[in-house]
Amino acid sequence: MSVRTARHRASGSTVSSFALSPDPSGTTVTRRAWLALVVLLAGMFMALLDTSIVNVALQTIRTSLNADEATLSWVISGYALAFGLLLIPAGRFGDRFGHKWIFIVGVGVFTLASVWCGLAQSSTGLVVARVVQGIGGGIYVPAVASLIQLMFPPLVRGKAFGVMGAVIGISTALGPLIGGLLIEAFGEQEGWRSIFFVNAPIGVLTVIAAVLFVPGGAEGKRLSTDAVGLLLAIAGLVALLVPLIEGEDQHWPLWTWLSLAGGVVLLVLFAFWERHVATTKTEPLVPPHLFSHPQFTGGVLLAFVYFAAFTSIFFTISLLWQAGLQHTALESGLVSLPFSIGSIIGAPLSDRFARRLGRNVLSLGTGLVALGLIALWLIIWLEPTQDLVNWDLLPPLFVAGFGSGLFVAPNARFIVATVDNAEAGAAAGVIQTMQRIGSAIGIAVIGSILFAQVPGSFAPGKAKAAEIARQHAAGGADAIKHAIQQYVDHELATAFGNGAALAMLTSAAFAVAAFLLVFALPKKVSLQ
Repeated sequence: MSVRTARHRASGSTVSSFALSPDPSGTTVTRRAWLALVVLLAGMFMALLDTSIVNVALQTIRTSLNADEATLSWVISGYALAFGLLLIPAGRFGDRFGHKWIFIVGVGVFTLASVWCGLAQSSTGLVVARVVQGIGGGIYVPAVASLIQLMFPPLVRGKAFGVMGAVIGISTALGPLIGGLLIEAFGEQEGWRSIFFVNAPIGVLTVIAAVLFVPGGAEGKRLSTDAVGLLLAIAGLVALLVPLIEGEDQHWPLWTWLSLAGGVVLLVLFAFWERHVATTKTEPLVPPHLFSHPQFTGGVLLAFVYFAAFTSIFFTISLLWQAGLQHTALESGLVSLPFSIGSIIGAPLSDRFARRLGRNVLSLGTGLVALGLIALWLIIWLEPTQDLVNWDLLPPLFVAGFGSGLFVAPNARFIVATVDNAEAGAAAGVIQTMQRIGSAIGIAVIGSILFAQVPGSFAPGKAKAAEIARQHAAGGADAIKHAIQQYVDHELATAFGNGAALAMLTSAAFAVAAFLLVFALPKKVSLQ
């Protein structure tokens, strides 16, 4: 396919919206197509950066808005779930109304919701704004892959998708560092708002550039919406997510268990409904026949568990470093820097490794991530929490980041290769959705495990306070006050250290499961 620029008949000037037309040679790509790719990936970078940039702001959000632990999980999971659930229906709307305009509308919603997040005055308002922000991201991200498919011929398409995969991994990895720098620049108390406001100028420029450079065309397909299927999926996943996030804070009352059971029932009903819809003229939300390929089913599970492990790393480390050890947001972001560097190094190498090693590049990537997370767990578990420094975490985070860079870019191509070519678009949509749902469920599970180890108060009991007072009575009231504060800091760090160790162990278990699921995929696939 090539890009054909339409000319205005009266003046001969170039029109900003240019059409798509097939290129028989399969090799021609215009400069404008590459420019359009830059615009599309700017939008992709912004949406995926926001999956991890918020992690370093959680502690400042907690103090600024007096938010509880469940709210912190909702800020991450609510965004990821809304993002994931909109991916498939948004792709359908793009087929009907044009992927260019769906991209522009989605970026607009995302940008406005980002400003809303920055202006939020309550934890509830922030969570709602984050859900709307996730909806915006879910609307426009599918258009990126669809437009790449339309703009680039087969011989070049693999390179374009490789760049997109690298952007996915790098944007998520850089989130904590960029967030830490912004909060450091604008202040600990209100600086968290800047991580949302920064999207406003980027979003506006992306919309303008998309109008000018992104091609139109390819719209007009009959709109087929599976509204019942979408509602069943939303209801089932929310029914699972709510108790996973709220259960620990509420001490797991009866309603949490009923909600979990109800979520499972709703998802089973969703599966039966999709099978029914497939027998009608309506296109199902998730085509059931995709799962007739056992390798695809394994690949979908791989996408789910890998992103459950990957996204939760930053959540755990950020809370341990800031809430537990009382470091700044920038210091928390710097702790994650080795992961970012490893990912940036690994991502450009992934395509070359994939061509040489085939499926083994995914085994290598997930194996390194699992190895790095197991090492992180052992360090956090064995070393006294207050003795932890960022140098302790540098080697395992770099190893995990390098492995993640190798995995994220090529994994979707290997999974899509397990189905027929005609099913590739639907398969890609399911994979992207499962990645976001994996992120949402992973944060919910990890948050519940971590916060279960953190009591509501760290003040010493009467007996302990009296003992501290006796030991430091010679130094006077100030010495006693200082000793009590040291005790509180020690207990706080120990509690978050214990929670972080269990959380990291769970993330490592997800990564090991991802490593094993790689072997469900074909050994060699065409990467064009």
